[in-house]
Amino acid sequence: MTLSFIRIFFLIISGIVGYQIGDVGHQAIAGVVVGAFCGLLLIMIEVSLRGVSVRGLSSMVFGLLLGVFMANLVADILNLLPLGEFLHSILRVIFTLIFSYLGAVMALRGKDEFNIIIPYVRFKRQDIKDGVILLDTSAIIDGRIIDIYKTNFLTGRLVVPRFVLNELQKLSDSEDGIKRQRGRRGMEILRTIQNDAVMDIRVQEDEMPMELDVDSKLIRLAKLMEARICTTDFNLNRIATIQGVDILNINELVNAVKAVVFPGEAMEVRLLKEGKELEQAVAFMDDGTMIIVSDGKKLIGQKVKVSVSSVLQTQAGRMIFAKMIKE
Repeated sequence: MTLSFIRIFFLIISGIVGYQIGDVGHQAIAGVVVGAFCGLLLIMIEVSLRGVSVRGLSSMVFGLLLGVFMANLVADILNLLPLGEFLHSILRVIFTLIFSYLGAVMALRGKDEFNIIIPYVRFKRQDIKDGVILLDTSAIIDGRIIDIYKTNFLTGRLVVPRFVLNELQKLSDSEDGIKRQRGRRGMEILRTIQNDAVMDIRVQEDEMPMELDVDSKLIRLAKLMEARICTTDFNLNRIATIQGVDILNINELVNAVKAVVFPGEAMEVRLLKEGKELEQAVAFMDDGTMIIVSDGKKLIGQKVKVSVSSVLQTQAGRMIFAKMIKE
């Protein structure tokens, strides 16, 4: 509403200015029409620039300034040659146009890298503890980030890139029921995070090259912002680590804080289902660790005492092999 009011006010002012200028030459009506037309044209240009970001505009301005500087530098060098004042003026104009265009185009193409060399392109707060943490789609859908953040084991500002939100939206609108459910769960968790006064979260609006996939965009943005990535995706974890990006993997954290058991240790568990091998039964610890009990198939549904035989650590988590304790 405020923006519409400003546009209407500007259009009226343009007509008044046109009237004043036209009245000097006794063409007041024509002045009003020309003034209003110019105001309307400027408003149309402003509307068409709606998609231009502050970063893109800043990069373009820097490119123009760099182009003008280079043009003046080349022109000053050519002034040392006896080419005549008129030719020097023509060459200065030509070089200014050429270098300004090239500078603006190159700056816009490489705007994502400009925050490395231009301090004012990246507005980075210095009061944020331990920097920025980018959330990927899997970490949002997982939901455990809320509890982890509130324990103060994870510090810093949480940032959700716009392309991650777009991916969640696509999942929410998917025809696949499982994907649709995951997408909607992610949107609900994100809404919960935003409504929590304890959690510091922002949406990153910067655009990234369209040809890149979401994981590549996330890694590239993490490098530009000097941020860490919070995820549960094993492939993203591996690729980002190879490229030198710090990863906060929720699954690795959960595995690290699971209860430690040693071979020979006795425990009491409830057998829940059959195992893959003959006569095996499966139980679970409170933290979700799977316990495979040999010769326990006949006692499924009962609480039994078992002795730990061995512990196997895999990429998916920890597995405990145990045997029945005969009383």
